[in-house]
Amino acid sequence: MSLTQIIGKLFVPRQHALERHQNEGEALQRTVLERLTQKAKDTEYGRNHAFMAIKGYDDFRSHVPVNTYEELKGDIDRMRQGETDILWPGRVKWFAKSSGTTNDKSKFIPVSRDGLHDIHYAGGYDSVATYLRNNPKSRLFDGRSLILGGSHAPNYNLKDSLVGDLSAILIENINPLANLVRVPKKKTALLSDFEVKRERIAREAMTKNVTNISGVPSWMLSVLTCMMDITGKKHLEEVWPNIEVFFHGGVAFTPYRKQYEQLITSSRMHYMETYNASEGFFGIQDDPADKSLLLMLDYGVFYEFIPMDGGEIVPLWGVEKGKNYAMVISTSCGLWRYEIGDTIQFTSTNPYKFIISGRTKHFINAFGEELIVDNAEQGLAYACEQTGAEVLEYTAAPVFMDEKAKCRHQWLIEFSKRPEDMQQFSDLLDQKLQEINSDYEAKRYKDITLQHLEIVEARENLFNDWLKLRGKLGGQHKVPRLSNSRDTIEQLLALQK
Repeated sequence: MSLTQIIGKLFVPRQHALERHQNEGEALQRTVLERLTQKAKDTEYGRNHAFMAIKGYDDFRSHVPVNTYEELKGDIDRMRQGETDILWPGRVKWFAKSSGTTNDKSKFIPVSRDGLHDIHYAGGYDSVATYLRNNPKSRLFDGRSLILGGSHAPNYNLKDSLVGDLSAILIENINPLANLVRVPKKKTALLSDFEVKRERIAREAMTKNVTNISGVPSWMLSVLTCMMDITGKKHLEEVWPNIEVFFHGGVAFTPYRKQYEQLITSSRMHYMETYNASEGFFGIQDDPADKSLLLMLDYGVFYEFIPMDGGEIVPLWGVEKGKNYAMVISTSCGLWRYEIGDTIQFTSTNPYKFIISGRTKHFINAFGEELIVDNAEQGLAYACEQTGAEVLEYTAAPVFMDEKAKCRHQWLIEFSKRPEDMQQFSDLLDQKLQEINSDYEAKRYKDITLQHLEIVEARENLFNDWLKLRGKLGGQHKVPRLSNSRDTIEQLLALQK
């Protein structure tokens, strides 16, 4: 019996418990809401919003306002200064520095001990439980895990208090036993200089029997490419013959899938998407044949949803399939009715499964076209499939009016494999966007409102150089894909020259 078969038995009870997600979603969520409000009733926020009087969802909705980061920022800063019982009971010592903003200002997301264990680590545990259920012949634990992380720094010089990438906080607090089966060494994993860290990780990992890798697709690809250069090998299974799964999240996998499939040719390789963010762990791809994610309903997260086309906020049991919703969360880290900034669409309500459709701020609606990230990903995937091209990074923004009074979308794309005919690629992308987005199609009609999109080919490493200039190379940092503003694309174009 393999080590994986022995350890795998520990996951069986949770695999059975997850079956409640199939038809008990509302009950699970009502239980979570009661648990959260009861635990936080004696905090300053709980007292100010009469948590003691909350008997159910309707009370919660009437007592607690919907918040953005700005509304909670003052309380979070007091928590960072060491004050206790503000948004969550006790003292919160860890704060995830989020780059999920459209400007250079950082968000500091509280990560309580409760949230660390009943949200973030719970998500990691369930990812493994789900993978083992779907792959009973797995040898996952017969080798090592390569887990990429960011870095952290002291928080206001307070004892034992840290601020940094969520991944670094998770590595810092992980069970010491886990370090026996993971690479790289903790010291290497937490280095702040990504370029130095990348090579050290590659050298430490290339001699180990790695069976699984976890991280953001863009940064993991950078590490693996570095290791290929060092070893002189062409395919990853030449270095790690027992590699079997990549647990990925943080950015859409579509632009990177083809490059991974070229790098890893083993028929035993699996890819499993997770939806984990600084604010929480929300979804797991529970069916390899379905790109939708199962919404995790029994963690320390209560969900609500705001229809993007207008209308009242609804709890989970009020959502409809196919509609675009902004996600609102209340968590055991002290985020109350907090707009996370992501948008999702439900593909099923029994169980509750969804796709990530974009960001509330990362879309283009300059002319009423309502282009979301999911549209962009589908369009690029189609154009790549038809032309053999491979996209590494991209961003897009509107050109409101050029010298000929023409309006269009401008796409800045870094290719890992450029198309032979850039005009054909551009035509295919434009056609696909019209096919899947009726608003975009209407605005493109006879070029009256929107002209044909424009593609600017980015030089090699342009996006990495942009991130590096902002101290955001590595970790969970990423470039905004779509924006109504031209700020990001203008900065990149200036760096391109």
